[in-house]
Amino acid sequence: MDDAQLLRLLFDAAIAEAQPSVRLKHMLPDPPKGRTVVIGAGKASAEMAWQLEQCWPGPLTGVVVTRYGQLTPCRQIRLLEASHPFPDQNSLEAAQEIKAQLVGLTEDDLVIALISGGGSALLVDPVEGVTLAEKQAVTKAMFAAGATIRELNTVRQQLSRIKGGKLAQMAKPARVVTYIISDIPGDTPSFVASGPTVAPTPAEDAWTIIQRLGLSFSPAVMRALQAPASLAADSYDHCEVRMLATPMQSLQAAAAKARQSGLEVMILSDQLEGEAKEIALAHAGMVRSIMTYDTPIKRPALLLSGGETTVTFANGPSGKGGRNTEFLLALGYALRDLDNVTAIACDTDGIDGSENNAGAIWRPDSAARVRLQKLDPLASLSAHDSYTFFEQLGDLIVTGPTQTNVNDFRAILVR
Repeated sequence: MDDAQLLRLLFDAAIAEAQPSVRLKHMLPDPPKGRTVVIGAGKASAEMAWQLEQCWPGPLTGVVVTRYGQLTPCRQIRLLEASHPFPDQNSLEAAQEIKAQLVGLTEDDLVIALISGGGSALLVDPVEGVTLAEKQAVTKAMFAAGATIRELNTVRQQLSRIKGGKLAQMAKPARVVTYIISDIPGDTPSFVASGPTVAPTPAEDAWTIIQRLGLSFSPAVMRALQAPASLAADSYDHCEVRMLATPMQSLQAAAAKARQSGLEVMILSDQLEGEAKEIALAHAGMVRSIMTYDTPIKRPALLLSGGETTVTFANGPSGKGGRNTEFLLALGYALRDLDNVTAIACDTDGIDGSENNAGAIWRPDSAARVRLQKLDPLASLSAHDSYTFFEQLGDLIVTGPTQTNVNDFRAILVR
């Protein structure tokens, strides 16, 4: 097995550790006297729903929305599909159907909420006066401006009638147990899918975020963003949160498998944020330190990291690619004089950005093949066209939907 194959196995181990089936059946609440209603939203939520059906001891009803193409064979829970990363009409309709599930509940009933990354786009109910098109414009502009996921979801909460704990208030007086697969650096429950069923966490003012990013929107959106914070402030004594999977758990699973292959392993962080190219340069600096001084770990060395980088489009996007392939291309270019480095960068949900790949891999001979094919890494980085670059190299990684989502996975092996 060569190093590229080894890194792919580590990525697979990270995905396996984040599957709902790993912990869900051991974390179930007691069945209620009354009804059990299931709601949910996110890239992993359909798989979560299917796994819940397999182990729940009684009848279930409810509605869960996931991304197009990620349905599972649920029989009791109705599954809907909507768009990601930008909401569509189905996102609006899914919100109304889920709200309808919470009407008329009693204190004898139980609501199980299945929440995972991507739910913010899949479940949309704008505040009065704001349209779907305006919500789409906000999301696109904040992505292009390089907003962090916390910043984006803070603004989404301010513009929503269900995010930021508001859906939990609609379920009263029923008990609400929320299961979360986290894609958020730091695993703050209120930011995963913008926290529709959990107590909100005090965050930076949405209006301040928009001003700092230098963005401007329609009058209706600007009025809503300047309004007093719309996060639900009621009691959450009826709510409980249970974390099913986190980025650190996946990194630790990959680290354990790597150590079995005789590698020295360092997990840098599961919470890295910032511009993908800048994070790549920081990783490249650590690789050179290992090469020169055998520090912070000795070779053969493996660096692991997670989190969520961003890509800022200064002049608008002109190419194809996501944050993971952009990271990897910047890393590969920074280390182009080395022939003993193998690296992988992928999104654990199987989709890097909006293309069909999870990410890509950089091999010890990649720089030589780049020269042979007369590819221009700097031009590709400038155009944010990393997908095309790795497609031409033949080094894209395509997994299809993984039914989970604990965000970025990066591994760098130095021999």
